[in-house]
Amino acid sequence: MIRTLLKEVKEYKAASIATPIFMILEVLFETLIPFLMASIIDKGVNTGDIHHIYKVGGIMIVAAFLGLLAGMAGGRYGAKASTGFAKNLRNAMFDRIQTYSFANIDHFSTAGLVTRLTTDVTNVQNSYQMMLRMMMRAPASMVCAMVMAFAINARLASIYLVAVLILGIILFFIIRHATAYFQQAFPKYDALNESVQENVSAIRVVKAYVREEEETSKFKRASKNIYDIFVKAEKNVIWNAPIMMFTVYTCIILISWFGAKMIVVDSLTTGELMSLLAYCMNILMSLMMLSMVFVMISMSMASMRRIAEVLDEKTDIHNPEHPVYEVADGSITFKNVDFSYKKDSAEKVLKDINLEIRSGETIGIIGGTGSAKTSLVNLISRLYDVTDGEILVGGKNVKEYDLEVLRNQVSVVLQKNVLFTGSILDNLRWGDKEATDEECIQACKLACADEFIERFPDKYNTHIEQGGNNVSGGQKQRLCIARALLKKPKILILDDSTSAVDTATDAKIRRAFREEIPDTTKLIIAQRVSSVQDADRIIVMDEGKIHGFGTHDELLASDEIYREVYESQTQGGGDFDENGGEA
Repeated sequence: MIRTLLKEVKEYKAASIATPIFMILEVLFETLIPFLMASIIDKGVNTGDIHHIYKVGGIMIVAAFLGLLAGMAGGRYGAKASTGFAKNLRNAMFDRIQTYSFANIDHFSTAGLVTRLTTDVTNVQNSYQMMLRMMMRAPASMVCAMVMAFAINARLASIYLVAVLILGIILFFIIRHATAYFQQAFPKYDALNESVQENVSAIRVVKAYVREEEETSKFKRASKNIYDIFVKAEKNVIWNAPIMMFTVYTCIILISWFGAKMIVVDSLTTGELMSLLAYCMNILMSLMMLSMVFVMISMSMASMRRIAEVLDEKTDIHNPEHPVYEVADGSITFKNVDFSYKKDSAEKVLKDINLEIRSGETIGIIGGTGSAKTSLVNLISRLYDVTDGEILVGGKNVKEYDLEVLRNQVSVVLQKNVLFTGSILDNLRWGDKEATDEECIQACKLACADEFIERFPDKYNTHIEQGGNNVSGGQKQRLCIARALLKKPKILILDDSTSAVDTATDAKIRRAFREEIPDTTKLIIAQRVSSVQDADRIIVMDEGKIHGFGTHDELLASDEIYREVYESQTQGGGDFDENGGEA
């Protein structure tokens, strides 16, 4: 886990190395000051040697100034290293997510990935900065102060040794208990982010059903869970400061008591006593800083694990060693294909699928909710990989193709239509970033999108809001179809992509496809029989199997499911499912 994360330090290695070096230099200069102060008191103040006072005082000023410069440099490089490390972690996670297949994405929730990219990375950033600065500064300060204290008077310095051992044991138990709570806290942010995400993305539904109070209560519960865990953790951590201060004051009293007696018998000077008191604060405060570093690290351990999970997730779909870069045609063959979303699952979503689709054919796909229509077409562009069997496109196994080439030639208009913030042209050019305005307009004409675009004041420069909220469902579907057409694919898959379009426009789109792109293989998933009845052939899906495959007339004669649906829709206007569900 640590090795995975540290790989992302990259160009900030120099800053990461420079930070602890400057922190150690700061400690050395700070440690020197109490020693010089003792010399001023014993050899300057007590003897009245003003020259010695000026000389050593000047050295103290220089040491303080150099310590200040070292501390500033350490802070600067520490900030640069930690923020740069956080930037690289976010970039690495985002890049890795882009390589995920749908199966990989199914392992994580959207809210969980957002939390990892934000809250978890911030925790690791803070922890990394603390490690670079305090993880080096605190031990170095404690060791240096301890060495100087023993050099002055080993008997009195032994008080520090006992105090450090006792304090270390107490702090160990405090950190141990606090860590357990902190590890529970950060995963709770997923639930909090999920609550916010669902509420904001579905705010229209929330308001339509007057569910504001329920959503507020759900958010408050998620927030309260985080609050309760942090309170429990902090109840342990708050003991840190009072125990530390009690130890510090006890050491000061003991050193003052025994030191005063030693001064009386001339085995200790006044300056040395003052230096020992100063080193007392250095030693114990260093230990306190060290304990806070461990608390911070314990808080971020859960975040580190969650980030490493994203970075270590291996995509189960990748390019072959020698990929094919050209798709010959739009023919599709399924050979004994089985599929399940989880590889170790005994329940198969698709079972024994065998299909032969010729290039340029228009294939309708119809079936009830949960009949695996979407699962079937998702395998063609390798959004998922088959569990058993093989799929051929253009005569070659889809696993032999370069992924980018395959997905450019197999264009999918997904069931959930998504538009991005920007102009209509910006959204269309997701299909082809080099597409000219004329090509975009032609694609929109094929998808019957030009009809409504021309009515907008800004036409193709009309701004699309986030998620396409300022266009209707049917308009959104037609824009997504136009975007897919711009790829000029050999295979076009419409996954129930005209469900929000009126039947007249649906017929226009199908006629345009038939006339304008006859060589493109078209797979059309639909709930309405009217959307697929003029297709070359129609697949009837039922419970993950092909129940029927043929022309409209052949299926009316031979397939009872298709005949029943056709009759119900033509006579009663019913949908494929009695409840009107979508696949």
